[in-house]
Amino acid sequence: MRILFLNGPNLNMLGLREPGIYGSITLGDIGDAIQTQANKAGVEINFRQSNHEGELITWIQESREQFDFIVLNAGAYTHTSIALRDAISASETPTLEIHLSNVHAREGFRHTSIIAPVCVGQISGFGEDSYYLALDACIRLGKAD
Repeated sequence: MRILFLNGPNLNMLGLREPGIYGSITLGDIGDAIQTQANKAGVEINFRQSNHEGELITWIQESREQFDFIVLNAGAYTHTSIALRDAISASETPTLEIHLSNVHAREGFRHTSIIAPVCVGQISGFGEDSYYLALDACIRLGKAD
């Protein structure tokens, strides 16, 4: 099984940006920990981050024949990007939406996810554990196929 973890804008600032909301762990730390868990489970992962919507779209489009699942923390693009939504839908790669914070307990504009209708599920509000839960969900979904 191959899983593509994609991280959107400002997630490269984890550990520095609003630690009261996002914690003090860095995205690199999360990536390393997820890689360790994936290795234990015999799963291959690719962990990427971009602040550029077009680059995320390209990676989603390329996932079609390369990955079994996408785990996507689209950051603010979750609430604004019809282009990401269309790319997820066109790729036909099952995509799981994740967030570190509970977006439904935050500002009103964060309550609507444009990408949710084309994702297999959403994990929100568990901090770095959102990534572990997503890895586990992909493994379980993959076994169900």
